[in-house]
Amino acid sequence: MITGELKSKIDRVWDAFWSGGISNPLEVIEQITSLLFIKRLDDLHTLGENKANRLGTPMERRIFPEGCDEQGRKYDDLRWSHFKSAAPAEMFEIVGERVFPFLRTLGSDGSTYSHHMKDARFTIPNPALLSRVVDMLDDIDMDQRDTKGDLYEYMLSKIATSGHNGQFRTPRHIIRLIVEMMAPTPWDEVCDPACGTAGFLVEAGEYVRRTHPGALFDKVQRKHFHESMFHGFDFDSTMLRIGSMNMLLHGVENPDVRYRDSLGENVSNELEKYSLILANPPFAGSLDYESTSKDLQRIVKTKKTELLFLALFLRLLKPGGRAAVIVPDGVLFGSSKAHKELRRMLVEDQKLDGIVKLPSGVFKPYAGVSTAILLFTKTNSGGTDNVWFYEVAADGFSLDDKRAPLLEAEKLGAVPEVALAEEEQARNNLPDVLSRWIRRSDDEPGRARTEQSFCVPKDEIVEQGYDLSLNRYKVVVHEEAEHRSPLDILADLDRLESEIQRGMSDLKGLLG
Repeated sequence: MITGELKSKIDRVWDAFWSGGISNPLEVIEQITSLLFIKRLDDLHTLGENKANRLGTPMERRIFPEGCDEQGRKYDDLRWSHFKSAAPAEMFEIVGERVFPFLRTLGSDGSTYSHHMKDARFTIPNPALLSRVVDMLDDIDMDQRDTKGDLYEYMLSKIATSGHNGQFRTPRHIIRLIVEMMAPTPWDEVCDPACGTAGFLVEAGEYVRRTHPGALFDKVQRKHFHESMFHGFDFDSTMLRIGSMNMLLHGVENPDVRYRDSLGENVSNELEKYSLILANPPFAGSLDYESTSKDLQRIVKTKKTELLFLALFLRLLKPGGRAAVIVPDGVLFGSSKAHKELRRMLVEDQKLDGIVKLPSGVFKPYAGVSTAILLFTKTNSGGTDNVWFYEVAADGFSLDDKRAPLLEAEKLGAVPEVALAEEEQARNNLPDVLSRWIRRSDDEPGRARTEQSFCVPKDEIVEQGYDLSLNRYKVVVHEEAEHRSPLDILADLDRLESEIQRGMSDLKGLLG
């Protein structure tokens, strides 16, 4: 857990950025990301030096060249451990005029981080702010994966709380619920084709570490975890830089995080490549046919991005692969030909496992759109039997723009640290979602349609034209009203009038 002292340090630096003229939280994160990368380069170089000294051999790979540049300036000055002790003005000159240009020359090692740092820009406005940020980052124990991961998560949360660019962040507790439901294994290949800050990929990695601690001791599985398990695509270079650093600080050495317009490119070379897709793709309305992949148009003829992403997921998944994706409610009941055809494919050609209806306030204050989590398995041969539905009424936070927690921190999320009392479960449904999902094939099919969760047979969904909206199948119980005859009501009114009159008479007597 990140400490209160560390939070307050970050808050002070954040405020300094704002007062220094950088008001875009993404730019703040980008500058801190670049500095973290510079610090990591120095750490790696130091490790290489120590190894070479122990073995009495030359360094295998020097990150910082030996000697001096053409102007006689030492390359060692570019290292974090050297410039961090310089005076603010000197540090500002070294970092702005030498270190960032040096970053843009990297990339030959093929790592995702070097590749994304090639476009890094230095925009910190003054020496004093740079000195404060360097001091803050230098204080953090970067050897502790949990500490540096929590630090970065806390900074990323400021994108949401600042009210800017919140579309890039799915609420952390919703991501964790989805990952817990899908339970990634060390053998999975996980993909998010609209990865943003890589929240789903990070949480999948943390889940594997938590539930399969022995996996990273195996050489083959460790290599898979660091180099071929996680795949993320985005077409925003800032997001890629931030997302790849998020993965690095959570202990994934070289994930496949790269630039790609997922809907606009031919993905034939990645057909049926991934075993698990976790995503909250953008619902940006419509695309032109000309800019949309012809592969996807062959699956579903539409301009709607949310439908095109679902078609993309079906192409990318291996047979037997699973997906959990957030979709706008319109996907569940839209009446267009493309909407109906895609739902038919999920029910008839694949295995539709479940639908979790989320409250409309989950993405506030950025959007009040109603959404659901769609869970399915690619089979190419059907398999849908019963579809499990759950209506989340409360996710542990208020559903207004403030999104204030309704319970203590240890009682929030899908796997709270402290068990919830019965009355507290009404304020946080997520643990119940997870427990009922796990046993959905056991006692869930027998639950009444009046409950929060229930199952609907495939035949009934077919009869309803593949409508997947929960309200189509849920039975709402209305409280029974007391029905009385008009004469009884009139008699009561007469009695009430008489009592009022007696009361008035008694009041006059007291006053008279």
